[in-house]
Amino acid sequence: MIQLDFYGTLVAASLVLLLGRGLVTRVGFLRAYNIPEPVAGGLLVALVLLILRLLDMEVRFDTSLQTPLMLTFFATIGLSADFASLKKGGRVVGIFLLAVTGLLVVQNAMGIGLATALGLDPLMGLLTGSVTLAGGHGTGAAWGATFSEKYGLASASELAMASATFGLVLGGLIGGPVARLLIKRIHVPGCNGQEKPRVPKGFEQPNKERSITPFSFIETLALIAVSLLAGNLLNGMLRETAFELPTFVCVLFVGVILRNGLSAFGLYQVFEREVSVLGNVSLSLFLAIALMSLKLWDLAALALPIFIILAAQTLVMALFAIFVTFRIMGSNYDAAVLAAGHCGFGLGATPTAIANMQAVTQRYGPSQIAFLVVPMVGAFFIDIVNVIVIKLYLAMPLFGAA
Repeated sequence: MIQLDFYGTLVAASLVLLLGRGLVTRVGFLRAYNIPEPVAGGLLVALVLLILRLLDMEVRFDTSLQTPLMLTFFATIGLSADFASLKKGGRVVGIFLLAVTGLLVVQNAMGIGLATALGLDPLMGLLTGSVTLAGGHGTGAAWGATFSEKYGLASASELAMASATFGLVLGGLIGGPVARLLIKRIHVPGCNGQEKPRVPKGFEQPNKERSITPFSFIETLALIAVSLLAGNLLNGMLRETAFELPTFVCVLFVGVILRNGLSAFGLYQVFEREVSVLGNVSLSLFLAIALMSLKLWDLAALALPIFIILAAQTLVMALFAIFVTFRIMGSNYDAAVLAAGHCGFGLGATPTAIANMQAVTQRYGPSQIAFLVVPMVGAFFIDIVNVIVIKLYLAMPLFGAA
C-alpha cells in the first residue's frame, strides 16, 4: 500500500487537474459534452487506482485538505453575493427551489417504489433517494446512522456512502450532455456574432484572466479566513439546537454578511475577480481530491437491485432536468445552465453543480443568473427542504412498522 501525505496529495491533485485539462482539450467527446476538467482527470485516476487494487496494490491519499478547500469555496460564494443581486434573483430562486423540491419528492417515490418492487426494505429505497443523492455524503452518513440505530437497517451507513459516491460521479457526468442537448434547441446570445456578449463575472468563466496584486490578494485571503473562522464558531454555537446547519452553510452565510456589511458602511468593496480566482482554485482542488479518492470498488460492491435503483435515479434526474427544470426556468440559455447545475447537486453536491455550469459557460458564454441561483439553493435551502421531505416520507404508514 502507498500512503501519500499532505504534500504528495496536493501534488497529485494538481497533476489530476492538469491531466483533466489536457483530456478535455484533446478529446473531442469530453469537450463536446462539457465534461468538467476535474471530473475527467479525477475519474481517470480513480479508474487506474481501481485496476491497481485488483492487482493487490492500493494508493491512499491524505484528504485533510478536502474540507478546508470546500469551506473556502463556499466562503467565496458568500463573498460574491451582494444583496442587490440576491433581490433581483428572488423570484427565480423561488421557482428553482420549487423544481428542486419536486425532484426530492420524485427521487424518494422512485426509490421506495423500486425497492418495494424488487423485494427490498423500503428504507433502502429512501436511502437511495434524496437522502444520499441530493443530500450527498454528509446527509447520507447522518441518516445512515439513524436508519441503523432507530429502524434496524443493516449496513445503512455503508450503503449510504456507496450511493452518495455513485451520485457524485454521475452528477458530474450527465450535467454537460444535458445542457448540450438543451442548448441545441435554443439561441445562445453572443454565439452568432449579432450580439455582444456580457463581460463574465465571478465563477461564470474560470479561465478568464484577472489582474491580481499581492496586497489585494492578502485582503481577500483575510476575508476568506474571517469567514472560515466565524462560520465554524457559528456552527459550534448552533450545534445540537433546532437551528443546527452544516458548517459550509454557516461559512457561506458569514461571507454574505461580511461582504454586504462592509459595503453598506462604506468600509470596503470586495474584489470579485480575485474572490472568484481563489474560489475556482479551491473548487478545482476539492473536486480533484474528492474524485481521485473515490473508492470505485464500493460501487462494484453494490447489489444488483441497488444498482438498478441508482441507475433509474440517474435517468430520472436527466429527464427531470430536461422536461421540468429547463421548462419552468424559461426554456432559454440560463435555464439550460441551471439544468446542468441541477444535475450536479441533484445527484451529487453543490461544487459538482458549479463545475458543471462552468464547463457549459466556458464554452457557450456567461450566465449570471445561474451562478446566483444555484449556490443559494444548493447551499442554503436544499438541506433544509430535504430534511422536511425525508421526515414526511418517514411519517408514512409504510415505515410505521419499521
